[in-house]
Amino acid sequence: MTPRSLHLLLGHQRTLLLQGPMGPFFERLAGFLRAQGQAVWKVNFNGGDDKFFTDPGVIRFQAPMAAWPHRIRELLADLNIDALVLFGQSRHLHAQAMAAAEEAGVAVYVFEEGYIRPDYVTLERGGVNAESALPIDAEFYRQLEIEPTPTVQPTGQSFAAMAHCAFHYGLAAHRAKSQYPHYAHHRSLAPIPEFLRWLRGDWRKWKYRWLDRGDWAALTAAERHKRFFLVPLQVQNDSQILHHSRYDSMLPFIDDVLESFAARADQGDWLVFKHHPMDRPYNDFTRQIASAAAKFELSDRVRYVHDLHLPTILKAAKGVVTVNSTTALQSLFHGTPVVTLGDAFYNVPGMVQVGDLDRFWTHAGEVDADLFQRYRAYVIRETQLNASFYAQAPGLSSSTVIKRRDASAASTPSEAAQASA
Repeated sequence: MTPRSLHLLLGHQRTLLLQGPMGPFFERLAGFLRAQGQAVWKVNFNGGDDKFFTDPGVIRFQAPMAAWPHRIRELLADLNIDALVLFGQSRHLHAQAMAAAEEAGVAVYVFEEGYIRPDYVTLERGGVNAESALPIDAEFYRQLEIEPTPTVQPTGQSFAAMAHCAFHYGLAAHRAKSQYPHYAHHRSLAPIPEFLRWLRGDWRKWKYRWLDRGDWAALTAAERHKRFFLVPLQVQNDSQILHHSRYDSMLPFIDDVLESFAARADQGDWLVFKHHPMDRPYNDFTRQIASAAAKFELSDRVRYVHDLHLPTILKAAKGVVTVNSTTALQSLFHGTPVVTLGDAFYNVPGMVQVGDLDRFWTHAGEVDADLFQRYRAYVIRETQLNASFYAQAPGLSSSTVIKRRDASAASTPSEAAQASA
């Protein structure tokens, strides 16, 4: 099933792509859109973009970043663009482009990691996550008919494929620094330091898989069932934390959770922090969590785990505490209540508890399964594309498309050259 957001994108004629996820996804997307009759161009900002998008529709931006707001307005006007597509709405260059598009009346489409995982990516018009246009009115969903969830084709996405794309993107960006002297990425792209960090992350993975054995046995024991709360940590510098919560990192969040748990939770309950796998190469909070737990006299009731099987732990947990992680949707799927401490697109009253952490420890309640199933079906129908950023994308095959146009409208090398002049 094709999500409504993709149908909306296919209703446009002239599309401009900005930065996508590291890898070939946006080049495949461009080919797909052209096959439906659209004219498509893409702006590249560094050598990593060039590595994975090499077709004739490339427009290279090599000027100082201060010139970008003027340049994007020029491109929208000169190419008569009616759809702007990007990944990573919080990046500064994208925020400026979205503002320019709004001024010009150009529709913006934003890709993001899948709200529902695995085998989905997210596409929304206007914005994603806390900027999503998805309703948060519970009555809206209660009145919907529950439709069968479409059959999902496995994408075969793997961590190795993602790491391969990231490494080669960073290497290409580093090699082309002289061509893009003014570009600054939103995170480090230095290939050797990043490679070493990911080696460290791989070592930590196997280290903690061994060390987590005792916690796995304890948390899956019958006497611990529904006697612990799970706190899935998010990536330390995630835009969801920096832009859509009151926290500037995971550490103050961890401290808030521990303080509230110490004051309000049942003495027989445990608190389990789970590290985010994508943050493994960069951070390890063992010392900080141990120190904070000792400060609140919780050392014997707090665990810090890394690679335990998430669905099993979610099913066994009494509740889940998060800022705004999409792990919350997995938790609700498994029937485990959720409290959020930040802005989240799924902050639907009656489906999750919002902000009231002190009460959650003793009044987590039960998941409204009917409401959640209606919500989940709607989210998939509206925003979830059966695809992968780092593997094959079945959701972008021509067989999924209903609306087609004459492919002669596709952009040509001469048009692209004129646009980049």
